Amino acid sequence: MLLIIDELRKPQPHHVDVPEAELFSRLIDRLGKGRPDAQDYSKQVLLSCYENVKRDDSARWRSWNVDPKLERRLTRILQIKPRRTASGVATITVITKPWRCASDCLYCPNDVRMPKSYLSDEPACQRAERNFFDPYLQTQDRLRALKQMGHLTDKIEVIVLGGSWCDYPQDYQLWFVHELFRALNDGEAGEDEADRLRQSYLDAGYANEKTEIVQRTQSLQDRVNAGELTYNQAIKELYDFDSEPEVVLMDTLCKLQEINETSKHRMVGFTVETRPDLVTADTLTLMRNLGVTRLQIGIQSLDQRVLKLNRRHTSSTQIRQAFALMRAYGFKIHGHFMQNLMGSTREADVAEYLHFMTDSAYIPDEIKLYPCSLVAGTGLVEHYKDGSWQPYDEQELVELLAENTLNTPPFVRISRMIRDISSHDIMAGSKRTNLRQIVEKRITDQGKRASEIRGREISNHEVIHEDLMLDTIVYETNVSDEYFLQWVTKDYRIAGFLRLSLPKPARAEHLSVSENELPTSINEAMIREVHVYGKVAAISKVGESAQHFGLGKQLVEAACEIAQEKGYDAVNVISSVGTRQYYRKSGFADSNLYQKRKILPRFFN
Repeated sequence: MLLIIDELRKPQPHHVDVPEAELFSRLIDRLGKGRPDAQDYSKQVLLSCYENVKRDDSARWRSWNVDPKLERRLTRILQIKPRRTASGVATITVITKPWRCASDCLYCPNDVRMPKSYLSDEPACQRAERNFFDPYLQTQDRLRALKQMGHLTDKIEVIVLGGSWCDYPQDYQLWFVHELFRALNDGEAGEDEADRLRQSYLDAGYANEKTEIVQRTQSLQDRVNAGELTYNQAIKELYDFDSEPEVVLMDTLCKLQEINETSKHRMVGFTVETRPDLVTADTLTLMRNLGVTRLQIGIQSLDQRVLKLNRRHTSSTQIRQAFALMRAYGFKIHGHFMQNLMGSTREADVAEYLHFMTDSAYIPDEIKLYPCSLVAGTGLVEHYKDGSWQPYDEQELVELLAENTLNTPPFVRISRMIRDISSHDIMAGSKRTNLRQIVEKRITDQGKRASEIRGREISNHEVIHEDLMLDTIVYETNVSDEYFLQWVTKDYRIAGFLRLSLPKPARAEHLSVSENELPTSINEAMIREVHVYGKVAAISKVGESAQHFGLGKQLVEAACEIAQEKGYDAVNVISSVGTRQYYRKSGFADSNLYQKRKILPRFFN
């Protein structure tokens, strides 16, 4: 380790357009080349060695004479997969257990080892299965992995996947979220509890080894693939739906949330996924009490004919009402939109996507834009065999996604263009894991530039504070005037943004509930999201990333000024549990489902 530190102290050769981390990776490879202990020069081994000496061998640590600047540079260089926390937070994805699904979409995978629509070879699903789908074990597993890769885990965004969250019983939802917070609060001290939990599952006869699970499920999976059983029928035979999770009271969960406000691993974002037909005032209120701040919602198409052909049991009316209600409740809206569905065409896909991005009834904040893939055991297989559905060829697909990307507004983020489905699970359709990069290259080759958020994020690049400008985009939805405030560089790279909703007086006309059933008044604005990019900033510590310039606070103040000028008398924020302290310091007080800051309106429109 000392050899590496000494090398790092030396002036490094400058290579244009080659990141420092890549240059140092070459150095590590060179130092380890031909040595019998070459494996000791891997990033993971070096990082672990460094942290162990710093923690356990103070004399040796002092002899290395590593100052704070050198330490920041060293840990930055040794960090594995640095983009994991380039968005400003560390993300932990957990999967719910297999459960009945109220829908039966034509294209949806039917892997009986997984919750509906997920496949057992997807990375997050593999981790979930190894951990018995237990939220505590999955969270602990990811905390350890992120730590070993050199990532800060002060700020955690939890994403819960696995079918539709609202299909699960309320008792299961409460227990699941309780265990998420308990795992974060326990942190590194939770290893013994994780070992105890893991052993309790084994003692009860549960399996988590792939071979044993395949043996137990394969015959039922074959019957599902052959059309002899539905997914719901198969998992009813496999799993005990009558067993109840440990009873958790909301008061007990609230106590864990209070602890998390100041814990070492704070939940600063919480996402679950659902369907439009499950979005009601009651389900949204429950999700806010659980701490949820963002909803992933399966749209797939706005064309009622296409939805019906694909056995998607939702309507365009339900989609519009769901968007209006989610926005009125302040949630960040992450839509799923699928291309190449049964009954659609390339031209229709372009038109539908543009409609989704511009019609005031929709306009998501974020989107998963991915092509339909053929997976064994789905209803789409027969249509593929008889020729009534065919995947687009690669050139056609890339051109389609490139056009849609260019049609994405600068206040929308395309989070994904391909799912983590293993190539051997895809019978037909794109198997390109780098599909997004191919699409981006096509756009560049056309001499064009996309304006969607993800392609503009500063990521791990350095930011000069004085070069940032505050840019504001205003757009209209059925229920609100939306203000997108963004910090941008001269070349329009984005360092941070805020979403402000100003409710319209007539918003109730588009809602499935009356105005007095909503949790906030028509005279109250809503901050739906604040996000500052850059490497994760350790809580209460000074650093050099964009998160240390006070960009978020300035965005909040600018939003409050806009609300005041427009005549609103309060600003709510849909804060996460782990950001409550931050907003209290900015003048917001706890207020039922949100935090609220009262303001004196300057004038009314």
